[in-house]
Amino acid sequence: MAVVCNFYSLTDLAKRLPSAFIRQNPPQLVKSPSRQSFQNSKHPSKVSAIFWGPRKTVELHEMDLSLGEFTVTGSGLEGASSNEVRPQKISLSVVSSISEVSPNEWDACAVDAIGPEKINPFLTHGFLSSLEESGCAVKETGWLPRHIIAQDELKNIIGVVPLYLKSHSYGEFVFDHSWADAYYSYGSRYYPKLQCCVPFTPVTGKRILIRNTWYKEQVFDKIVSALKDMTAKFQVSSLHVTFPSEDEWNKMKEHGFLQRIGMQYHWKNCDYRNFDDFLMDMKQSKRKNIRQERKKISAQNLRMKRLRGDEIKAKHWDSFYKFYRNTTDNKWGRAFLTRDFFHNMGSKMGDQVLLIVAEEGDELVAGALNLIGGDTLFGRLWGCLPQVYYPSLHFEACYYQAIEAAIELNLKKVEAGAQGEHKIQRGYLPVTTYSCHYILDEGFREAIKDFLVRETDQVKLVMKLLHDSGPFKDGVHQAIEI
Repeated sequence: MAVVCNFYSLTDLAKRLPSAFIRQNPPQLVKSPSRQSFQNSKHPSKVSAIFWGPRKTVELHEMDLSLGEFTVTGSGLEGASSNEVRPQKISLSVVSSISEVSPNEWDACAVDAIGPEKINPFLTHGFLSSLEESGCAVKETGWLPRHIIAQDELKNIIGVVPLYLKSHSYGEFVFDHSWADAYYSYGSRYYPKLQCCVPFTPVTGKRILIRNTWYKEQVFDKIVSALKDMTAKFQVSSLHVTFPSEDEWNKMKEHGFLQRIGMQYHWKNCDYRNFDDFLMDMKQSKRKNIRQERKKISAQNLRMKRLRGDEIKAKHWDSFYKFYRNTTDNKWGRAFLTRDFFHNMGSKMGDQVLLIVAEEGDELVAGALNLIGGDTLFGRLWGCLPQVYYPSLHFEACYYQAIEAAIELNLKKVEAGAQGEHKIQRGYLPVTTYSCHYILDEGFREAIKDFLVRETDQVKLVMKLLHDSGPFKDGVHQAIEI
């Protein structure tokens, strides 16, 4: 079932800007510019910060690395007096690279934030440092690291936040392009902006990672306040927290952040014993289609393999990089990740990496990259050899192999990434994703707030329509998360 959803446009957003703000619009700027009108503008230098312009960083001023200190209140011990427990003084600061934080301390915050049974591999030092060390998330690509660090009096790190000062909106998967357009059309600067996220990774998880201390809620509130202060101090347009947990999303609303939702497709493991057990929950037509697609793999003399840890050799990463570039060159038009990233990440993350490959004879012809979390298999990237076509191989490598792996590993779900209604008939149902947005300008904040209310209604409607036409038999429990 195809669902068309026309979300509100820049023009609609701009109409809701207050007249006092509109009067700031310089006469040489067009109120509702198209891409063509920007390119033909008498001021082409203005375009460099807009999302479709050249990918280059803006001039960024160095900042004071200290964000201040505070003392936590309360004792943390039931029935204890204020004199029985020494006050905890917490300092907040900024580091310009994750390499300034030890892997053990960063990962301890990541584990405590969500619990070891649900560890998110994208929040680990190994994954984030691989992005920086390989030149993917660095100043030169428009991702200037500005991670926040919270330390106690003994300089123990008790909290971390992955944060970047960005000069564009690439690699985020929560689209604010029309917001940038609106700022530009009224003579204001949208970039740079602050972005709290995992670069190039639309995976939900905690964004403010705090050790499991009795005062962690106080640390959370102080970090959120510091994030807002940084937005004003940097004189940037906004701060965006993308794909946070639902709990963080709700808490940040209390701090003045605007709320936004999106949609992804996830597969849920209902204690299946094997793939056929899962198929028996599907409607007959969907079950038949999946079996026919899987038969095409052996008919093409393709052999599927699932590789982990030391089984993944340098040759596999070199081949997978070619597959990845074939996908980006033909579909996305931009390769965010480098060859070194895959080698570096694979070396650091070991058995957390699951690489699904397809072989034709002795030749690798396609691959799908997955990461294994505490209870989830995260599907990330896919690619195949250029100028070849293998029917149904994409579905096999990305969806069916992932389901089989999740059942074997006793994982609760598979997150298959952003976009793709074709995932529904293969057992992946729509779920809600979240983002939070702190807009500094009052006029734009009110306009975007109104925009998001109406967008949210549309997203929920689409999710309900998709779920109601789902692939499972009547009575099979597959809860929608909206």
